[in-house]
Amino acid sequence: MSQVKGLLRTSWFWAIIGIVVLLAINTIKDPNYLALGVNPTTGMVTGNLLDILRISAPIIMIALGMTFVIATKGIDLSVGSMMAIGGAVSMQTLSDLQEPTSVAAMLQAIGLSVLLAVILGTISGVLVSVVGLQPFITTLVMMMAARGIARVITGGQNTNARNEPFRQLANGQLFGIPTSFVIAIVLVILVTILMRRTALGLMIEAIGINPQASRLAGIRPRPILIAVYALAAVLASIGGIFNVSEVMTVNPSSTGNSMEMDAILAVVIGGTSLAGGKFSILGSTMGALLIATLNKTVVFLGVPSAATPAFKAIVIIALVLLQSERVRNLVFRRPKTPPASPPPAVANAANDAKEAVA
Repeated sequence: MSQVKGLLRTSWFWAIIGIVVLLAINTIKDPNYLALGVNPTTGMVTGNLLDILRISAPIIMIALGMTFVIATKGIDLSVGSMMAIGGAVSMQTLSDLQEPTSVAAMLQAIGLSVLLAVILGTISGVLVSVVGLQPFITTLVMMMAARGIARVITGGQNTNARNEPFRQLANGQLFGIPTSFVIAIVLVILVTILMRRTALGLMIEAIGINPQASRLAGIRPRPILIAVYALAAVLASIGGIFNVSEVMTVNPSSTGNSMEMDAILAVVIGGTSLAGGKFSILGSTMGALLIATLNKTVVFLGVPSAATPAFKAIVIIALVLLQSERVRNLVFRRPKTPPASPPPAVANAANDAKEAVA
């Protein structure tokens, strides 16, 4: 029983429940919703589940980076624009190269995208940790600046390119699983090892819980904050690469637009508090999968675009309420049993004692 109660208090458990409920709703509408097939032309596995995994890869990336920023009691509103940076640099690089179809061209495009993201993320970290600006203001400015840089890189135009290895990042499969999702999970594992097998994760949590106490304990917050914002920018840039590789084109004005909201929701659903402190990488990953499933469900059910935000809000609010221990106690608490009446002899003795005192 205690294990069940512990599971109910785990945020990622409710994210899984949400995914299952959404899949069940879709299956009720179409009994073949979860069916998998093989494309006779390409020989690749097809199905709605694989579509969800593919579209979840960029969300997992930005949610993973956002997790550590929020754990330090910060916020990063620039991750959507960083996705545009990743897409713009990679597409423009591939379109300018002499041999854009080679693996070397793909690696060069990815490397330049990551390099620019490191620079911009480091600038955000310096402004927050050294200059002392509020994370909200800093990343709001960086959101506008990065979006403008993406437009400058592409000349304000949609940019496309041809590179089969790059295209396979989103459209390829490894053992029947989308390549982008496999890469995203590998990166999640590597980052988890970095955070949990070294002291870095504990120092991030310490800074989020009490910056003054962590400083007195010998933790230097400045380099850690700079590294956190740089990591968030890099992961968002990789998410942008996954996003544009699916269609091999980038729109600098719309790529990654409003994705910061999905990242924040995924992190909060996963159990990381906006007040900073302890974080859950598994929870953020499950939250990103839930957001991807929700986005797919909205399209599958034919929810009007005008009503889409309200539909998503209702689902997320219901899930957050289920995560609340107070709400669970109100819903699942057992009725209180009245106290047992004392035996007659005890009751008579108590009455005699009261009369003697009177």
